[in-house]
Amino acid sequence: MKFFIPSVENPEQAEKFYLAIAEFNGAVVKNNRINSLSWHHKDQPMSCAVGKPLPAYYGTGNEPVLAILEGVNHYIICTASRGGLRGEAVLASKDYRSRATHFTKEV
Repeated sequence: MKFFIPSVENPEQAEKFYLAIAEFNGAVVKNNRINSLSWHHKDQPMSCAVGKPLPAYYGTGNEPVLAILEGVNHYIICTASRGGLRGEAVLASKDYRSRATHFTKEV
């Protein structure tokens, strides 16, 4: 799947929005963008994907995940109210149980 951000109409706007989200969260931008993520929180399996809502545990309702960024010790998951436009992002453990799937690289 090619890189996208929900509700953003073209790739140029998506790239600008992604960079703004990364800056807002103090994340380093990497070339390979994360599409989906699975991790454990309090020994419970969790998963999310760009364009889909977070698990109900996080209380974000039907807000789609806008971006998943990679930090040093954790992943940074952003919805509009959690790290995308305001608020603090959801942090997911980066350990042997977490798995990130990346968007395909454009040719």
